[in-house]
Amino acid sequence: MTRTTPPRPLDVAAELPELAGLARTAIRLHPRRGAPTVHESSVGGPLLWPAGEPWPEYEPAYVAYGPLTTLADVRRARGIGEDGLTEQEREDFRRTRVWYPEEVLPDGPLPLIPLVQLYARDVPGLPCPEGTEMLQVLWSPFEDIEGCSGAVQLRWRRSSDVREILTDPPEPAYVDQSDHVPTPCVLHPEQVREFPPVHLLTGEQAKRVEAWAEERSVDYQGALSVAPGWKLGGWPSHVTYGHPPGPDELLCGECGGPVEALLTVDSKEWGGSSRTWCPVEDVDGHPYATHTPTVVTVGRGWWTLQIYACVGTPSHLPRSIMQ
Repeated sequence: MTRTTPPRPLDVAAELPELAGLARTAIRLHPRRGAPTVHESSVGGPLLWPAGEPWPEYEPAYVAYGPLTTLADVRRARGIGEDGLTEQEREDFRRTRVWYPEEVLPDGPLPLIPLVQLYARDVPGLPCPEGTEMLQVLWSPFEDIEGCSGAVQLRWRRSSDVREILTDPPEPAYVDQSDHVPTPCVLHPEQVREFPPVHLLTGEQAKRVEAWAEERSVDYQGALSVAPGWKLGGWPSHVTYGHPPGPDELLCGECGGPVEALLTVDSKEWGGSSRTWCPVEDVDGHPYATHTPTVVTVGRGWWTLQIYACVGTPSHLPRSIMQ
């Protein structure tokens, strides 16, 4: 089934010509729960990984503190309730989280877990480097996913090069952040047009845009500018965490070169002021399964994680910024 974003309440480009040249195309991925295979684009699904290629690892920057769990227990808990956990089911899951003394935890790096797999045939506009046609993103189920480190890694590859597929990838011995474990989802990519968030406009532009929207009783931020949910490219989200990233934060951590928006990981597909972005096919669907299909939570659930790729060398570690 496709997913279709309803038309925006107003045509920003037509009514505000000064913003027309700032429009960007974003690809809303529209993840929905399913059982993707290695040959499909997915969030949290299995990866088409060569059997002879080392699996990415990362050593958490801090010692795990607090109750821990495992991927197996996270999956078991997710399978208890089809539409989200009841209070009793949540209590059952909490019991699986136990305190591990530091001395019993394994030393050294831990395997990353799959976050996203995208095939160019499924996702129009996927910025594949020459000779590749798919992107794989892996990350760590710990807190330190911001910045530029091995906690978030990219792999660009050509699927036809994978002769023998790794069928039993390694998994971390324990999980610190179960909210960073995505529920497997199939994707329904859709192109949408976005306009810059207010904090990236000049002061004069911001005043005019906000006055124009207020006169028409429309929320520019929630309904007209940046699409919510998991997406490829487009504009960064409205800042809800800290301040806009500084110039140094929007540079490659390995070479210092420019970066470009690659992927946005969101805690929800829409909500609050962004309800008008709910696809027409989901209006009558179950609110939890369609509103929060991946069960991934960024920060406290109000923010997104923007992942930026190095323009000059796409294989460099990406830059991740929480907003």
